[in-house]
Amino acid sequence: MQNPGKILILDDDAELRGLLQRYLGSNGLVVRALENAGQLDRLLEREPVDLLVLDLMMPGEDGLSICRRLRVRGETIPILMLTARGDPVDRIVGLEMGADDYLPKPFDPRELLARIHALLRRQAMFGALPAVARQEVLRFGPYTLDPLARRLLHEGREIELTGSELALLCALASHAGRPLGRERLMELAHGRDHEASGRSVDVQILRLRRLIEDDPGAPRYIRTVWGVGYMFTVDERTQ
Repeated sequence: MQNPGKILILDDDAELRGLLQRYLGSNGLVVRALENAGQLDRLLEREPVDLLVLDLMMPGEDGLSICRRLRVRGETIPILMLTARGDPVDRIVGLEMGADDYLPKPFDPRELLARIHALLRRQAMFGALPAVARQEVLRFGPYTLDPLARRLLHEGREIELTGSELALLCALASHAGRPLGRERLMELAHGRDHEASGRSVDVQILRLRRLIEDDPGAPRYIRTVWGVGYMFTVDERTQ
């Protein structure tokens, strides 16, 4: 039997923490609920977790700062950001800081559960990529992408990628030379049940370009195909 996912909820609202802990726990997930960044840091030092549900608006260190700090130190745990603000800019900033998904408050707990399951599946399977894409080693310029080993190397040095960044790069690389629309790209990277706006796709593409392009403004590998979406170009492919 597959082990249930271990989920962390970090939110300063005690009532919401309790509600989500009961609901997600009744649906087969192992849930720990925390109220501040200090508790989060101590727990991550002691035990591995599968996903973090992180509130944007908290006293002290807020969700954006926590997300940025975790990514800077190389933490690749999937992060689902809860946003109470209505301004879409806050959601975009969350994605830029390294969040994998976001859900605006108030929300239906059933939608949160569906998004958690989608992120867990993607973390385990790289979304809906075909088997050949998960096994193939791809070389482009000074980079080596090994989806099976979950690694991107630059001249032998590993580049830290979040689960979302890795899934998106694998989706692009497995269809090198073929333009992909935003909807199709997100389906390949995250599964059919993942919902994302065109803007959030663009934000994640920008994050990848900042990681692998010498000049993100004039990309060599992840190119824009106007009116369609994006296309990945490579130098060499090996098995």
